[in-house]
Order: sequence, then structure tokens, then C-alpha cells
Amino acid sequence: MEKLRIVVATKNKKKLAELIAAFDGLAVELVPLSFYGETPDAVEDGETFEDNAVIKAKFYSEQLGVPAIADDSGLTIEKLGGAPGVYSARYCGHHGSDEENNAHMVKEMKRIGEEESKAAYECALAFVNSADGAVITSHGSVSGLITLVPRGEGGFGYDPYFYMDGGKTMAELTPEEKDAVSHRGEAIRAMRPLLEKYLNK
Repeated sequence: MEKLRIVVATKNKKKLAELIAAFDGLAVELVPLSFYGETPDAVEDGETFEDNAVIKAKFYSEQLGVPAIADDSGLTIEKLGGAPGVYSARYCGHHGSDEENNAHMVKEMKRIGEEESKAAYECALAFVNSADGAVITSHGSVSGLITLVPRGEGGFGYDPYFYMDGGKTMAELTPEEKDAVSHRGEAIRAMRPLLEKYLNK
């Protein structure tokens, strides 16, 4: 069977490697955006993680003429009304560094007089083939607790402030431990059977 080429709408080599490993054995060839040289950025202006994942996958599928897969993910904090949500990467007001976004999150928690809150990391993954109109989505989430005391040197984003069941922060997990429980890993594992069904139709 000829393999279906799918562009992965990310410049993150780790995400690409994770998808390649998860989809091993399927009749697909995953390639990064860089395979196509310089590409414009999609405008992610959706209201939900799924909206943004679909927008991104649809944009690159139409631009490049091949199916595309994209993800959008972020942190939702219960006591902040679900913020930062889809604005996780630009919570400080622009596409900021982890330090800037974390500082703003801490400031917002202090502003409402809270030192901790239930929270969740969420991820939506979308496969789009503009040639046949196919849109397939999957989701993953991991629950935890946001506190204002960071711990750990690993991970990225809000990981040092995100405490898992068992008392470790996401930043204290090894990469292997994080992949096993992460929201993105869960969404990718959920996508595999859906993609397999699409390929076999």
C-alpha cells in the first residue's frame, strides 16, 4: 500500500518524533513543515483548542496540497475561569517566554487572593485532508493542581507550577514519564485508531 504523506504542522522536532513513533505501522509518511521550505504561519483565532488545531491543519493542508495534522494545547485554571486557555502561549499579552507567562499567571492568582487551584492541561489534535474534506479530531487532558511554588527543572511552559497526583510537578518528571501521562500523548494515542479507520475506508 502506498503511504499517505501527512505534513505535521509544527517546527518542534520532539512533537514530530512522538507522532512518528505513535503512528508506526500505519501506511503514512509524516514530514515536518520544513520539508516544504518557508511556509506562512496559520492565524489561530479559534475559541477552543479544537478550533485552533483544525484551523492550523486546514490551513497547511490547503497551502501545501497534502493532508495535515496539527495540535493546540494549553492550561486551564479553574479559579481563573479557565484562563489562560487558548491564550496559554501569550498570556502575558504577547507571544511571551515561559517566564513572562508564568509571572503573569502568578500575578493573576495573587490578584484574586488564591494560592492554588484545580487545573488541567488540555490538548486537541486535528487531521485534515482538504482534498476530500476529511476532518478528524482527538483530545487528551491531564488534571492537576496549580500552586505558586515552582519545582523542577524539566519540561516547559507552566510545568514547574503544575502538580500531579503524587506530589510531583510536571517539571520533575522524566521525558518518558511525562509522555506517558501527558495531554498530548493521550490525544496522539486516541488519534491512531481514528486515522487507521480513515486509511482503511
